[in-house]
Amino acid sequence: MSFDEILVIVEQILPPNRIGAIEKFILRQSWLGQTYSDMAKGSGYGSEYIKEVGSRLWQDLSEAIGERVTKKNLQLVFSQYGKGLSGQTVALPTPKPAYSELADTKIGFPSGPLPVDSPLYIERPPIEELAYSEIAQSACVIRLKAPKQMGKSSLLNRILAKAKDLEYHTVHIDFQDAEQATFSSLDRFLRWFCANVSWQLQFVPNLEKYWDEEMGSKVSCKIYFTRHLLEQIDRPLVIALNELNQVFEHPEIAQDFLPMLRSWHELAKQNQTWQKLRLVLAHATEVYVPLKLNQSPFNVGLSIKLPPFTLEQVQMLALRYGLGWAKDQAGLDRLAPLYATIGGHPYLVNLAFYHLHQDDTSMEELLNSATAPTGIYGHHLRGHLATLQSDPKLAETMRQVVNADEAVQLDALAAYKLESMGLVQLESNWAKPGCELYRLYFGEQL
Repeated sequence: MSFDEILVIVEQILPPNRIGAIEKFILRQSWLGQTYSDMAKGSGYGSEYIKEVGSRLWQDLSEAIGERVTKKNLQLVFSQYGKGLSGQTVALPTPKPAYSELADTKIGFPSGPLPVDSPLYIERPPIEELAYSEIAQSACVIRLKAPKQMGKSSLLNRILAKAKDLEYHTVHIDFQDAEQATFSSLDRFLRWFCANVSWQLQFVPNLEKYWDEEMGSKVSCKIYFTRHLLEQIDRPLVIALNELNQVFEHPEIAQDFLPMLRSWHELAKQNQTWQKLRLVLAHATEVYVPLKLNQSPFNVGLSIKLPPFTLEQVQMLALRYGLGWAKDQAGLDRLAPLYATIGGHPYLVNLAFYHLHQDDTSMEELLNSATAPTGIYGHHLRGHLATLQSDPKLAETMRQVVNADEAVQLDALAAYKLESMGLVQLESNWAKPGCELYRLYFGEQL
């Protein structure tokens, strides 16, 4: 039996809504032979938590079918159980239609977040299911981390769309929209923040009524949220904070604002009014502002680090672009050289498939001219080169990375800047080039 057939059986024999995103994830990964530690690495949950959820799941399944179910015997037990269903047909979910049935043949140039209904969005399981499940929990915090152009904003928009499906209020704050003067003081920043949230909720900001200089900006902000916003709504409120790393660049703001978010999360766990608040924090780098562990919002809630696409996901995207030659194993073989050059970087992959779909280049031409000024990546590479050249120290750091045979240890700030640009992959402060394209190009230019 296939895993999809097993999942249908499990959902039929257990009570409604017993199987959520985390249980489906554990079932699938167990079916594939993954350990709890392997699951933890890709999910954002701790291995002990996954083990606990798994243990309850095996117990419930054992009671439901009258036979002991464990992680190790899952396949054997359910294969035998499936055979004993007296010829009953297991109804599988209807497969999604092919790309040609989903969208017009006209495909726009890759730029910015994908629309929520775009067939070009490629899911990276179990990330989406985990995020959609978590947003339905009161007082939740979801943390999305990924370099620029890795699909962070596209996922953020889908989380907000899920919240709207649940009839929640939603607010999307992008800190790239804030003027530089907004960061001139904590008071001005928090006023901008409160006003922005208010307008998106279609509330007229009435800051002066709640702002008290004697109590300070943080307390005034908290009172404003309590009295003017949360007490006036009867449904949960999801606030998505995009490009939060813009705040990191202003330590005098970040050292107050980030602990404030953490305190709101703690308050939401015990205060009924504040339980309406759910936060989604999206940022491109690790926070490099020193914060105490009990004041940081980056060690609570669900942590999601967006990985590059796998080769199979790249193949799926190629087919959605209408590139029929990418089918089957032969298609994977044809895609392998591209994958070796750009990895699974979503923007670089989409850019390649856009031009292949337009039939204005061939795979061979694309790869031969990948680092050339006239190649499809020329504009993208020149933009990064200009940024590096404006910061000689950062350029020198990148030169060391691309010329080294092994990962290079970097100081924290340089590492985070390069990771934010997507130019390096980090393990702690050890860096290697984000892909072979970057190694080749910056090896020549720097």
